Amino acid sequence: MIGRERPEQEDRLTGERRVPFPRAVARLNRVGLNRVTRHIAPWVPGLGVIVHRGRRSGRLYETPVNVFPTPDGVRIALTYGADSDWVRNVLAAGGCQLRTRCRELSLTRPQLVHDPKCIGIRPIERRVLRLLSVADFLTLVESPEPADRPR
Repeated sequence: MIGRERPEQEDRLTGERRVPFPRAVARLNRVGLNRVTRHIAPWVPGLGVIVHRGRRSGRLYETPVNVFPTPDGVRIALTYGADSDWVRNVLAAGGCQLRTRCRELSLTRPQLVHDPKCIGIRPIERRVLRLLSVADFLTLVESPEPADRPR
C-alpha cells in the first residue's frame, strides 16, 4: 500500500469527511515508539499511559497518551482519531486506568468530544494540536473509589 493515499473517511463525531493520519504511522508507533514511551510517560507532565482491555481479545494493553487535567478528571487528545482501537476499548468497557504524574487513576464515563478550539488546553499545546488538526478528545471522570484494574 506504499504510495497509495487512504480514502477519505467520515469523522465519527461530526459526520464530516476527513483524511486521517496514515495508519502506517500508527502501526509504527505501536510496535516501536510506544514500547519506549509507555515507560517514561507516567512521569512526564502532559503524558500518561492508559491501561485497558481489548474488547475482543481480552488482552491487557498499555497505550501512551497526551493528558490534560479537567476539574473532575482528564481530557485525552485523540491524535489518531476516535476510531482508534484503544478508544473503542475504553468506550466499550466504560472506563480505564490512567498512570500519570506517578499516580494511578480510575477513570469512568468516557465521552467523545469534538472541540476544534481545544478549550481547556494550555496555549502552547493548543497550538500544536491545532497545527496537527487534532480536534477530537476523550473526556473521562475520575472515580472516587478505586476500580478494579483491568486484569
